[in-house]
Amino acid sequence: MMPDSPPATACGASPTICVAQLGARRQYSVPRVLYAAGMLERLFTDATGTGRCMGVLRTLPVRWRPAGLKRLLGRVPARLPLGRITAFQRLGWEYAWRIWRASGREEQIRSNLWAGQKISRLAAEAGVGEAAGVYTFNSAGLELLEYARRHGLTCLVEQTCAPAEVYDRLLSAERDAYPGWERTGSSGTAGEAFAAREKAEWEAADMILCGSDFVRRGIKEVGGPAERCMVVPYGVETNSLPPAPAKPDGPLRVLICGQVSLMKGAPYAVAAARALRGMAEFRWIGGVSLLPTAAASIREHINLRGIIPRTFMPGEYRWPDVFLLPTISEGSAAVCYEAMATGLPVIATTNAGSVVRDGMDGFIVPIRDPEAIAGKLELLARDRELRQWMSNNARERGREFTLKKYGERLVATLRTTMERTVRAT
Repeated sequence: MMPDSPPATACGASPTICVAQLGARRQYSVPRVLYAAGMLERLFTDATGTGRCMGVLRTLPVRWRPAGLKRLLGRVPARLPLGRITAFQRLGWEYAWRIWRASGREEQIRSNLWAGQKISRLAAEAGVGEAAGVYTFNSAGLELLEYARRHGLTCLVEQTCAPAEVYDRLLSAERDAYPGWERTGSSGTAGEAFAAREKAEWEAADMILCGSDFVRRGIKEVGGPAERCMVVPYGVETNSLPPAPAKPDGPLRVLICGQVSLMKGAPYAVAAARALRGMAEFRWIGGVSLLPTAAASIREHINLRGIIPRTFMPGEYRWPDVFLLPTISEGSAAVCYEAMATGLPVIATTNAGSVVRDGMDGFIVPIRDPEAIAGKLELLARDRELRQWMSNNARERGREFTLKKYGERLVATLRTTMERTVRAT
């Protein structure tokens, strides 16, 4: 049963927040920021890489660890005391099992819905202590938000990506344009339930945090409360991201990161690479979700490097001259922040949720426009001075989007919202 009595905030103390999240979500950046500001009551999450059981699994040689176990062992809520963490380990293992068994997109969405409902209910049943608010993420917070509203707490939702309705529309258009590139499958009634759950969470929220204006526009597009949306760009750890060294003369080196898929813009990246054959080299880091024939056509023009552990990524950013993200839909891609921090000009689409300033730190191009991508890359390949100028600008811009700066923006926004909701009650 869920607790019926409302929690109380101690007089004179900073108001605290309970965070509920599935997975590591940007290396637990939200609870870490709140804890550093003295505002974290508790983190509710699923399986983490901590605890006695995980200690035993860490004794396995790395070469014997399956990919899923490697990812799980990487879920370490750094700089958070264990006493502030409630990890529902069984939920995490069952969620991973359901996703592994899912045979299509509708089953995957049903697994996501199940996990979102489960963690939300478990968090509400555990109680939120003396928290004055709750912070949840899209599709994984409705029951906790409803509990919080009953007790007069501030309700905060982070919409990490475009709304499901917007994403499904974009995906459908890509699959129609490129049949045979990916396995097809409808989201069915599960997709409708997912979209309805997102909307219910928005209605329960005092504020909806968006990583980019693209996300906020998507909420408005599907009839959501855009007036309660606040855009708070993210930030990344930059200590392990040294400036990229000067590159030798030769073809322009172009790096792409993320799943090799239709929604990451694979057809447009390969079209640009084909147009720039001999002038540019392309690498793509990430898992491949394309069917074999489509993947083979990509490999003719782009070096697909597969999945790289995050600890290896700083070294990967030392190779390119330019970073490219031809994505069709993104919340606000961390890879763009990281690339800028190393001094790489970034070419990203209008839907990437990027903080890149067009013409200064790189270029913003329309989605589904390989000619625009190729044209900007050719310009940077031919004009080394422009490339260096943009590199310097990107590095300076990147300093505004560190994890510390993100924390300052997020905490200021949350405090203002909590003060407003307290006054309103």
